[in-house]
Amino acid sequence: MDDQPTFWFPVKRYGWGWGLPVRWQGWLVFAAYIAVQFFGIRYFKEQRDLRGLLLYVLGMTVVLIAIVVAKGERPAGWRWGRK
Repeated sequence: MDDQPTFWFPVKRYGWGWGLPVRWQGWLVFAAYIAVQFFGIRYFKEQRDLRGLLLYVLGMTVVLIAIVVAKGERPAGWRWGRK
């Protein structure tokens, strides 16, 4: 049977939050986020629309965070290393 974790994003070893993906689905989401940001920056740079760029980046980041919360391991507070 598959011994990989079922979550896409593990909690960080130190601090609070999530680390890099551990499954291919997480890496796909992460790569798509980077690509979408890259193309968005190029588009808004040509338009010279700083407000639009900031709203775009904020919106895409909120979408990424929502996916990480839904598919990531549940953080149980601040971590100080392995338990």
